This record gives sequence, structure tokens and C-alpha cells, in this order.
Amino acid sequence: MFRTEKVYSLDLPELRPYATMRRPLEHETQGIFVAEGEKVVRRLLASRFEVVSVLLPEKHLENFRPLLEARREHLTVYLADKQLLEQLIGFSMYQGQLAVGKIPPPASLDDILTNCLKPLLLVAVDALTNAENLGALVRNCVAFGAQALIVGETSSSPFLRRAVRNSMGTILQLPVIELAKLGQRHQFADKPHTTDLKLVECLQALRARGVRCIAAHPHTDKKILSQADFTGDCCVIFGSEGDGISPAVLAVCDEAVAIPMPPAVDSLNVGAAAAVFLYEANRQRRKF
Repeated sequence: MFRTEKVYSLDLPELRPYATMRRPLEHETQGIFVAEGEKVVRRLLASRFEVVSVLLPEKHLENFRPLLEARREHLTVYLADKQLLEQLIGFSMYQGQLAVGKIPPPASLDDILTNCLKPLLLVAVDALTNAENLGALVRNCVAFGAQALIVGETSSSPFLRRAVRNSMGTILQLPVIELAKLGQRHQFADKPHTTDLKLVECLQALRARGVRCIAAHPHTDKKILSQADFTGDCCVIFGSEGDGISPAVLAVCDEAVAIPMPPAVDSLNVGAAAAVFLYEANRQRRKF
């Protein structure tokens, strides 16, 4: 069920998330995210995620009507011309469709380990702060069947607007564990009540449950990708393009694996590296 309301400014408190799109930390604090673009907004409306509001040019309303009418919430759809939207928001938009959704409660590590089909294929990120790259990695996770994403405490949130946009809304299909924000949901044997979890501790807990932790590390001469074993339960860890995986995280992994490349190339973009690693995992599992 929804109602429409024409807007000529973003002064209404309900429209503040659209007026503060350049302040993503404010959105994180409120537990919300902004979906941008037709495909991403459609995927949000078709998902199980709670939708707060929608803002779009009036000419697109009929195209979205079936999805809006199927929602259980009492939604307000704010209508404004695309030119006015760009003036209000402060930057140009290719399509002009926007929506605000609520970040869901975190996935439980125990639920992932217990309920997902075996063999497990998990992905973790360490110190990945570029939202666009994180979004591209998320898209590849969903494309190649990763069952959950573990976001280390030094990484950006995959629910930042640019990350959601670059994922093309596939973040709505991937269980996410954000250690920096929601550690209280996860119980580890040595720290049963901590709210300050670290990726190192999470990987140690995975290894204790029989999950191999494989570091995607370009600066290693010990093992190349085709020599690694992805046929069992495993978690592949990716770092930033600049510094890669931190020494502390690297130290708790079972092994470091590199994509073979000529000496003139230092590394791949993390999204591209994730696609290569996850494709190889699927190939070994005879899914491709």
C-alpha cells in the first residue's frame, strides 16, 4: 500500500536521507541505506528488506506501481521532476529513482555455518575502504555463489550508497556480517560477550569449525590459484589494493594464494580478483 506526495524541496524531516546523500556515516548511524537507479530500486522493492520511502520523477510512477502495491508497508512515494531532484540533492543522476531501505539485522555466524549448503563458500574483506570496489566484490559474490560476506572491522560498510549502487542491488541477496557494528550478535568461545570483534578472531573461529581460510595475496611465491583446494568448506579473504591483507589477518589464514601474473602487474582490482578466485572455486566444485 502506498500514497504519493509531490515535493518541491527536501525540507521535510522524512526526506532528510535524500538531502544528506553525501553524508553516508549519518545514514549508517540511523541504520538506513539509499538505493539509487531503476534496477537497484526495483530490487529493493522486490526484496524482504523494509522500505522507508521512495523518491522518483512522476513519469516513472506507473512503471513501479506493481512493486509498490505489493509492499506490506504503508509507503510514501515522493514525486519530483528529475531536474528538481538533481538541484535538491546536489549532483546529477542518470535515472533519478531513489529509495531508502533499512539495514537488516546481521546474519549470525552460527546460522551461516549451520544452515548453508555444504561445502561452504564464504568471503571476508580486510581493510577494504573503497565503496565502489566493495560493491563490485559483492556483485561477484552473488554471481559466483558465495553464501555470506564477512566485513572486517577496518572495512567500509557494503550498505553505503555507492557500494549498493555498484553491487547493482545484489547486496540485498547476500547475508552480511559486519564485525565493527554488530559484534554483539556473534559468540566466540574465548570472548562470549564481546561487542568488539576483530576479523582475526572471526577467522580463528571459522578454522576451529573446519573452514579453511584462504588469503588472496598477490605477493606470494608459495602457491598459485590452480594449486589451491576449494572443494571443501572455505573462506576466501580479500584485502585492499593498496596494502593488501594486513599481517595479523594473513597470519591466521591457512594459506596465501596468488593469481599468476607477469612481474609488471602488481595486482588486480579487488572486484576482478574476487571474480577469478570465486570462478576457480566453482570450477573445482564442478559448478561451471
